[in-house]
Amino acid sequence: MSKTILDKDDDDLQSSSQPAGQSSTAPAVPMDVIIKLLAFTLAMIVIPIGSYFLTVNTIFRGNSTYAGALAAILANVVLVGYVVVAMNEDQSDILEAEKKQKLKARQGKAE
Repeated sequence: MSKTILDKDDDDLQSSSQPAGQSSTAPAVPMDVIIKLLAFTLAMIVIPIGSYFLTVNTIFRGNSTYAGALAAILANVVLVGYVVVAMNEDQSDILEAEKKQKLKARQGKAE
């Protein structure tokens, strides 16, 4: 009996992954990425709300419109900061992979 396409896929997965009986317990997402996400989540909550309540009566003398606008601006600042950090992290991963590839190429030439 010939193998179906699904059987062939299963064979490919088993041959390319770890030996049978072993499982990877490594997390799918690195811990530093989770910590950054939690930090920016906390900042997204604390900074806008804190700035509103700190400025509504002190700086803006009861004008909640200006205090709300400042809170919205600061929420966007936190969001842009997260995007910048995420993009830099992605670029550093790409650069690190390129360095490893160049190192392997150099080692291959040396042998």
